[in-house]
Amino acid sequence: MKKRIIASPDMRKAASRRKEATIFKPASFDKKEALEALVKGEKYYIHTYGCQANVRDEETLRGLLDDIGYISTNNPKEATLIILNTCAVRENAEDKVFGEIGNLKALRRQNKNLVLAICGCVVEQPEILNRMMDIFKEVNLYFGTHEIPQLYELVYEARTSGEIVVAVESKPGEVVEIKPASRSNQYKAFVNVIYGCDKFCTYCIVPYTRGKERSRLFGDVLNECRQLVAQGYQEITLLGQNVNAYGKDLNEGKDFADLLEEVAKLGIPRLRFTTSHPWDFSSKMIEIIAKYPNIMKFIHLPVQSGNNRILKAMGRRYTREQYLALVKQMREKIPGLALSTDIIVGFPNESDEEFEDTLTLVDEAKFEAAFTFIYSPRKGTPAAKLEDHIGKETKSTRFQALVKRLEKHIEAHSDAMVGQVFDVLVDGVSKNDPNMYSGYTDENKLVHFRGDESLVGKIVKVKIHESHTYSMIGELVNG
Repeated sequence: MKKRIIASPDMRKAASRRKEATIFKPASFDKKEALEALVKGEKYYIHTYGCQANVRDEETLRGLLDDIGYISTNNPKEATLIILNTCAVRENAEDKVFGEIGNLKALRRQNKNLVLAICGCVVEQPEILNRMMDIFKEVNLYFGTHEIPQLYELVYEARTSGEIVVAVESKPGEVVEIKPASRSNQYKAFVNVIYGCDKFCTYCIVPYTRGKERSRLFGDVLNECRQLVAQGYQEITLLGQNVNAYGKDLNEGKDFADLLEEVAKLGIPRLRFTTSHPWDFSSKMIEIIAKYPNIMKFIHLPVQSGNNRILKAMGRRYTREQYLALVKQMREKIPGLALSTDIIVGFPNESDEEFEDTLTLVDEAKFEAAFTFIYSPRKGTPAAKLEDHIGKETKSTRFQALVKRLEKHIEAHSDAMVGQVFDVLVDGVSKNDPNMYSGYTDENKLVHFRGDESLVGKIVKVKIHESHTYSMIGELVNG
């Protein structure tokens, strides 16, 4: 098949942070009517990998497809449009995508009308995109994180042209307001407040795949949240690769603390946000979080390492001492705070002594939850060029030691919850036991308890009886 290259990724261009103002515009949908006439009543299938930002992208994709008469299916064999919405943060995420394409490519050979599309962060990397196009001749549409507003046109061209369509542009960035979205949950909603990242941590591919930091307009965010409150949503999570950098690129005189406060004032029962960079976490934010009871006292604050040399090599912009001082300030000012983090094990040439600094930081910070990773080099990032003398066995041993140290503190926190009563927003039937229901506390701890369908989407009180470290068992208070 011939390739139609509308745009291809360029890592150097993706790294550009020119001072040009962000362009704000509503979406305009070319080929909408033509595609609607072609596919109405046909089915689509989406498989999303990775973070909440990808989940939110899927909701946008679904909203666009539902709007023109496509019908969602959980069976790819029924679909005439299959979209794999990819993540590039770690190598194993890419491996999963490659495996899934292998499983699906036969469907493309069987159905000439099938559009098999790969989108998201993986295709923003030139080397990986080229490898995909060489290996998988059956994939006939590739589009990047910036091309979602062109979805109708791209699907139409892939469906009718007989060509492989490639649209992955590395550009400074726009903010395009797209409506409608098809929310994946009737009670919890993700709301984008800022796209992209300008931190350029040396191990991270996200600033290249998601573009520069560009905040949505203050009023647009508030209007979306106001509508969600009116629709009866119980929880909103404000999203950004670096959410507390919100507003720095605007001339509105507003920052993330201001936005957080105004959304809290709308009366949403639960308000969360993620992800925060310690560099941008202000005292003003801490004050706002402490002030409003509907802002959940659960904060995800990635540290990545407890050693200053490694932090500098990672480009993290803070020291161990500064991070711990911020944690101390948070715990003093925010009663009942639960803190989670990200930690990378085995960054190139991390010594035993430097890893020990991470373990002692864990002891000082006493995290209530954590995501832990063995370092995975991302091609195109500065860290990927470093020669690494640490063996896989050493990294694995350190990883296990870190998990064990973290679990000591997580278990202590969970044990202290036994006998107490917590508010729980009910998600539905437990994945572990069909006879139980489950949901999350304010501090994001998973709780299982006996209930019924009428409780789903409601906030109920549950008394904790058992701790299983990462989840709890309880019973409803007052039946």
